[in-house]
Amino acid sequence: MRGLYVIVDLASLTLRGLDVLRFAQATLDAGPAMLQLRAKGVADAEAIFWLERLAPVCRSAGVPLVANDLIDVAVRGHADILHVGQSDVLPGRIRDEAPALRIGISTHSLGQLVRALAERPAYVAYGPVFNTTSKHDPDPVVGPAGLEAAAHLVARSGAAVPLVAIGGVTLERAPMIREFASMAAVIGDLLPPRDTDSAQVYNWVTARANALQAALSVGASRSPAEGDA
Repeated sequence: MRGLYVIVDLASLTLRGLDVLRFAQATLDAGPAMLQLRAKGVADAEAIFWLERLAPVCRSAGVPLVANDLIDVAVRGHADILHVGQSDVLPGRIRDEAPALRIGISTHSLGQLVRALAERPAYVAYGPVFNTTSKHDPDPVVGPAGLEAAAHLVARSGAAVPLVAIGGVTLERAPMIREFASMAAVIGDLLPPRDTDSAQVYNWVTARANALQAALSVGASRSPAEGDA
């Protein structure tokens, strides 16, 4: 599983007046590796509402659906994977309460990465690789060199766990990271320019998703961080 890890961010789409399902389908048309619903700051019921609607289109496309943070929301929304950060629910509790859910873990240092790999998750995310505006208080930027160090750590560990680059990933930056990560998570670079013709907005999203999928897959190294999620 390689290439683009789509993040459908409710807050960003609402600000831009974009339809959540049409946006998601436009990215799925590019055949990404995964799709995550990012529903920060909304009621659980709203997150579940969108997950329930995204689940069938993701399954039809053969793309795993990822939820954030909360076990109950992920289960009730029919997500395939629960993505957690360093201050969220522990993997052991997820496995106890929802054994069918696979787990993705965000990490921001090599020490955190080592601990995450010990949990044998579906994937580990590492970063931010570049400056990001999607978080109010982001962790320190690790840069491409930091991502490379993370990839070598994963390789040395012998864990068949994919590495996901997170933070500020764009089409232009893809060549700097694709050698080291199996996937890269993208939010802002999938949003069309504000002056895009309204009739072409979702076509633009599909074209951008296709370009990102290709750029993040072509020439990528398979040894440091390859595996199936």
